[in-house]
Amino acid sequence: MKQIIILSLLISLSVTVFAQNERKFVRNGNKLFMEAVSDTTQTDTVKYSNAETEYRKALNKKPTDLKWDYNLADAMYKQQRFEESAGKFEELGEKMETPEDKARAYHNLGNSQLMQKKLDESIESYKKALRQNPSDLDTKYNLAYAQQMKKKKEEQDKKDKKNKDKNKDKDKNKDKDKDKDKDKNKNDKNKDNQDKNKDKQDKQDKKNQDQNKDKNKQNKDEQQKQQPQQNKISKQDAEQLLQALQNDERKIQDKVKKEKAAKAKRTRTEKEW
Repeated sequence: MKQIIILSLLISLSVTVFAQNERKFVRNGNKLFMEAVSDTTQTDTVKYSNAETEYRKALNKKPTDLKWDYNLADAMYKQQRFEESAGKFEELGEKMETPEDKARAYHNLGNSQLMQKKLDESIESYKKALRQNPSDLDTKYNLAYAQQMKKKKEEQDKKDKKNKDKNKDKDKNKDKDKDKDKDKNKNDKNKDNQDKNKDKQDKQDKKNQDQNKDKNKQNKDEQQKQQPQQNKISKQDAEQLLQALQNDERKIQDKVKKEKAAKAKRTRTEKEW
């Protein structure tokens, strides 16, 4: 892409003769400025700075000279002090008397703003320059360049905004997925805890059941052990019980015999009568 066309004319070169000291300062400044411009291999900021010093000396002698002030602003621009040069060129654009001088001031004001990436301001300054000098091709080119830069910036801003919104939605979905994973992990953890508790309860129930079985078995064994002891009697007790039964039987037999004898006696008595 072509570089920005910079319109930097040393107006003071065509100025009529002033006092000897003023001419000396301006002449020295112009010499340093042109030497720096002629060196295309680098930007010699030292010579531009020295030229600025000479122009300031001249302006100290004649502060109202707009042409020397213009050269001072141009030296600032060459040192890439764009904010300072923009302030100077803006003042000069309002103070210059001829349309051509005004156009040059606004042209360089546009350049200073463009170098600061102030696209809207630079476009407006180039338009002001063209209102003063509509046929200036350099200003037309710089205006088109600034407008193209603005269009690219707007497209890039739009693209960046779209990507930002896309990333924002992506982050939002990612957060949702994280929340889902978090809930899932929480549910899984709860389920694991429930399963663990269930296993623990099942084990405890089984343990209780086993303990109850063991206890029942123990009670049953004890009962089984006690039952023979309850049914079992000693030999002495058995003999005494047998003797008692025999005594009862003899008593019953004696009683029966007595009853039979009594009955037989009654029967004989009745017959004898």
